[in-house]
Amino acid sequence: MRALVTGGAGFIGCNLTAALVRGGHEVAVVDNLSRRGSLRNLQALLEDPVAAERVSFHPVDVRDADALAAVVAEHRPDAVAHLAAQVAVTDSVTRPTVDFDINARGTLNVLEAVRRHAPDARVLFTSTNKVYGSMEQLRTERTATRYVLPDHPDGISEDFPALAATPYGVSKLTADLYVRDYAATYGLATTVFRMSCIYGKWQNGTVDQGWVSWLVKSALLGTPVTIYGDGLQVRDLLHVDDLVAAQLRVLQDGRGLGEVFNIGGGPDFSLSVWAEFGALLAELTDRETPVTYEPRRTGDQDVYISDIRRARSRLAWRPTCAPREGIAEMADWLRLEHKLGR
Repeated sequence: MRALVTGGAGFIGCNLTAALVRGGHEVAVVDNLSRRGSLRNLQALLEDPVAAERVSFHPVDVRDADALAAVVAEHRPDAVAHLAAQVAVTDSVTRPTVDFDINARGTLNVLEAVRRHAPDARVLFTSTNKVYGSMEQLRTERTATRYVLPDHPDGISEDFPALAATPYGVSKLTADLYVRDYAATYGLATTVFRMSCIYGKWQNGTVDQGWVSWLVKSALLGTPVTIYGDGLQVRDLLHVDDLVAAQLRVLQDGRGLGEVFNIGGGPDFSLSVWAEFGALLAELTDRETPVTYEPRRTGDQDVYISDIRRARSRLAWRPTCAPREGIAEMADWLRLEHKLGR
């Protein structure tokens, strides 16, 4: 199979590209290398001689429609994973037009390139749970360590109203809608993954995005952290290997075409962002991390947990790596990456 991965030098992109290479596929990686750590990720990926032989790299920005179309026309991919994005809610608030150009217009450029030059390709778009907005209308209860949604014990389903909040949520929902419409209007074989919190190797998280990586690294370095809100907000965590397994169900096996899936760890793999996550982190790193609290940020959700029953049924997929195991593995990788002692 010939695959094309936009954002292929990013955290998820590198993990997906490596898996595609292991599966014997040829991969064209498209990335503008603007994300911190992306060049290092790409170099690490290409250190594998098999990957170096099967991966071609194209330093193209998805906002450049002509350059992107030229890459698609050259490779004629059988499968396209569109991962390139502006990924920080905070950046979308301060630079909404840039956010729109990357997430909405960039996605439209990808779809047009595929429609014109590879119309039979399977297309997987990685959307976000932020398309559901702040979900303030839901009944929320508070326990000692977390908020809960008593009316949604299985999490938020794909049928929940998409009432995006923040420019980031709006731009991703716009892209989400375009991807689905290109299936309806032009017959493209598209699939949408609305993802929760993904973490794992090759993630270079910051205070604004990739919070699992950022908190683990801060704990290892002994750096104080700031929690926005009271730390009882809940997210479901999904290890990147489990995400890649779901992606391969679509790109390689052709499952779930024309559908939308919430992809995350589900209720069993959920944690509050500090009351529970912080306690687990202290146990795994054998140290307490200094913490301060600031007001909650725009659009933050009390609880977001993915209802993954549709993905389990239609993709024959389920997450397997529990947070304790996955976070311990991430800590080991960060120690090695940053040459930190135990």
